[in-house]
Amino acid sequence: MIKELLSIFRSGNPLQELADRFTKIMDLAEAVTLEAGNVYFGEKPTTPEQRTAIHKQDVKVNKLERKIRKNVIAHLTISGNAVDLPYGLLLMSLVKDVERIGDYAKNLYEVAEIVETGLPDDDIVAELKEIRVGVEGMFREAGEVFSQSNREGAIDLINQGRDLAHRCDNLINRIARSEYHAGATTATVLGTRYYKRIGGHLLNILSAVVMPLHKLDYYDEDELPKDVGQ
Repeated sequence: MIKELLSIFRSGNPLQELADRFTKIMDLAEAVTLEAGNVYFGEKPTTPEQRTAIHKQDVKVNKLERKIRKNVIAHLTISGNAVDLPYGLLLMSLVKDVERIGDYAKNLYEVAEIVETGLPDDDIVAELKEIRVGVEGMFREAGEVFSQSNREGAIDLINQGRDLAHRCDNLINRIARSEYHAGATTATVLGTRYYKRIGGHLLNILSAVVMPLHKLDYYDEDELPKDVGQ
């Protein structure tokens, strides 16, 4: 499915102009995620200017999502374009995932205000930093894997993402058993949860490379194609 959509993007079809917008919305969501991580882990001070910038970037993501959806609907209402319906549905699903990434990144940024003294300096936060590195690494690779319809690359990232999700679940259990005060507990649980959701929506996008439209967002091991890597 994704190969056909990408070929439409590159063929002079009216949907082609949406390719640049999809690339832009992915870049914006990644930038918001990186900036939110810097603030959440105390690598940058929280300032009113930063807060405004983050929210402006999130607004740009939301506006681009609505613009892409509007363009897809307009395209499909034109006589003769019904053949593009599956690709329109796919694109609308993908941009929704990107929009949700922007929302979770913004939420991550807002968590930094919960603990004014910063996060604890211990093994739990060290694990969360490793999860952050993993999610940001997936983001860097996902764009190229998606644009090239790289099935093996998508499978590798999906497996990495599932591992990160399991690590997030285990980390929340560790936090529940810790002696953190209420603020630290809230901040670390929310941070862990938001990184899991950002990773989850990246996996939804990657699933388009290996799954048919009706199985989009399903990437359990039993659902993945058996021909990859053989």
